[in-house]
Amino acid sequence: MGKSTHFFGQPVYGQLIKSLDHDKIVEISRKHGGERYVKSFDGYTHLLTMLYAVIMRFDSLREIETTMITEVRKLHHVGIERIPKRSTLSDANARRSEKFFEEVYHNLYEANKEKLTSDSRRNGTEEWIKRLRIIDSTTISLFSNAIFKGVGRHPKTGRKKGGIKVHSVIHANEGVHCDVKFTSAATNDSFMLAPNHFRHDEIVALDRAYINYAKFEALTERNVVYVTKMKKNLVYDTLVDCMYQNNNGEMEYREQVVVFRKDGINHIARIITYVDVKKGKQPKLISLLTNDFDMELETIVAIYRRRWQIESLFKQIKQNFPLRYFYGESANAIKIQIWVTLIANLLLSVLQSTLTRRWSFSGLATMVRIVLMYYLNLENFFNNPEADLKRMLVEATNPPPEGEEID
Repeated sequence: MGKSTHFFGQPVYGQLIKSLDHDKIVEISRKHGGERYVKSFDGYTHLLTMLYAVIMRFDSLREIETTMITEVRKLHHVGIERIPKRSTLSDANARRSEKFFEEVYHNLYEANKEKLTSDSRRNGTEEWIKRLRIIDSTTISLFSNAIFKGVGRHPKTGRKKGGIKVHSVIHANEGVHCDVKFTSAATNDSFMLAPNHFRHDEIVALDRAYINYAKFEALTERNVVYVTKMKKNLVYDTLVDCMYQNNNGEMEYREQVVVFRKDGINHIARIITYVDVKKGKQPKLISLLTNDFDMELETIVAIYRRRWQIESLFKQIKQNFPLRYFYGESANAIKIQIWVTLIANLLLSVLQSTLTRRWSFSGLATMVRIVLMYYLNLENFFNNPEADLKRMLVEATNPPPEGEEID
């Protein structure tokens, strides 16, 4: 790559992590007790080692150690002075608190919020996008019931499937996690809906698993709008019922004002039913529940459809990072790997938002993995990756200089 128009004095990995401050990260590790009895494998080196493993999608400690040994000189340029042995990394994953990695993630998130929100390609233009927060959870299978309480049963063996549930909140105009909690797979999602965590005039889109009348009433009192999908077995009294038809005389929307009565709570809400039409599938009726009585029907539907953004984020993380194999068997090691995965996802999301060239996240993650230890100018290369290819094609088509012999 010596003649590359994008040649740079530091590997792509070093440029990707340039926002990580060594002294600050070691201080955070010390705060959580991660530097006790540590000689050389401090929190910063631990973080960089795990980030390298996650971005490269390594499946085992042996693979991490072997590959890092081959890249020892390049890794020295990014701040890794000594390659950790498998036992050292395994012990660190079991001992250093996952709270350290959690704090690193949140600090990095706070430092990059403006870059994420300024990407107009990622964000919609609707006024309500800036106010919208989305809540959901995803389960990462562990196939062990010993660490986290399992959920479901295997159809043949009858055994439960162990798993860790990742509960997340995202801002719709950022596209990354702003709040994350870990529980066993058997934990109900509703605990994440905390009314006091939302500010006046915010909107929250959520799945029907979060339906709780007491919390919905508290959200209403705080002037927070919620939009969720209806459960079929909800009991309510209808106060108003209106039907809207299209030009063909077919139902387009049905709007109801209802009251839910339970445990002394009388919660008044609005049910909006619409016909969901998807290509290749039969149309079906979808009923949404909200405490907003002013927004247009189309806006409420658009808000709920935006909820799928968090599902896409979960899919993005599971497809591009190694969450089928874990580098440790303890609960702490599993949480560390998930936090580091979220940090890697955040770093690549920030990179994606700052590039002028449009990249799919999967394409960007793949390309970063390929050139991670190349000495390329990160920004120039990813904005114009064809430059090197054109140069190589020109060199391949030009005849060799006169008098040059080929052995």
